[in-house]
Amino acid sequence: MFGEVRTLQSPTGATLAWRHWPAPDAARGILLISHGLAEHSGRYARFAEAMAKHGFHVYAHDHRGHGVSRAPDALLGQFSPRGGFEKVIADLRCIREMAVANHPGLPVLLFGHSMGGLIALNAAEADPELYDALAVWNSNFRPGLAGRGGQVILAIERMLKGSDVPSPLLSKLTFGAWCKAVAARKTDFDWLSRDEDEVAKYIADPLCGFDASVSLWTDVFEFAFAGARPERLARLPAKLPVHLVGGSADPSTENGDAISWLGRRMKARGMTDVTVTIYQGMRHETLNEIGREMATDDFARWCLKAIGAESRASERS
Repeated sequence: MFGEVRTLQSPTGATLAWRHWPAPDAARGILLISHGLAEHSGRYARFAEAMAKHGFHVYAHDHRGHGVSRAPDALLGQFSPRGGFEKVIADLRCIREMAVANHPGLPVLLFGHSMGGLIALNAAEADPELYDALAVWNSNFRPGLAGRGGQVILAIERMLKGSDVPSPLLSKLTFGAWCKAVAARKTDFDWLSRDEDEVAKYIADPLCGFDASVSLWTDVFEFAFAGARPERLARLPAKLPVHLVGGSADPSTENGDAISWLGRRMKARGMTDVTVTIYQGMRHETLNEIGREMATDDFARWCLKAIGAESRASERS
């Protein structure tokens, strides 16, 4: 099942590695997973199994420059030297088309964690007709002045060093800062979760924790600044069910404040079905945190409600 890695050729030139956990009985919908920065789709097996039991065909792929996906223009830690924003969205569209071809007529729900949430919102804005519900977890669409400063640093690094080299300075300003926000930490990755076993698995995984390139950081900031712009949010259907989740101890989202801010911003744009949940005490990886079972059950209930609230998805491919 999810342990089997298959490949799909994207129109962007990438060979996308993808995983699938089928619904065991009558399926209710399709759930697409968009993973975070410096990780891969294989880390979502437990979540995929749980959602499959609730009746969803689950698909997850490795973004270009991550996991075992490969592309001529994407080294590990890089979407693409140029045009990464558009290519990543096109890759997701390709996975979606495959999933719908395999299971026609089912509603499609898009889930994204952290960087994957940045991608998910921008993808829904680019193709609002393709998704019946959207979940954005642990993503910060409010990088603010620090984000603008980061963009300046990246522009200088690109000019001096190129786009395909790591940016240790950006890693220090992000991962390094988030690490220091956790008191009495035992590792540099304790900001991810209070569950020591899950942190240890991340550290031991050779496909996790790498330094992102200058161009990848540039693309991440583009996703972050673009997604919450009023003119882009206006592209989303007013009644689109949206599920926003954060943790009250997640330094990367200002302890969940950035999540609540996004919810208010969506509602101010006229969106009427936006759910915001901030889990107390949780850090960045809700799905690998203490209490993840509750968060997963809450999400499954929301998914089923989202499908029920919408008219049955039309037959489409």
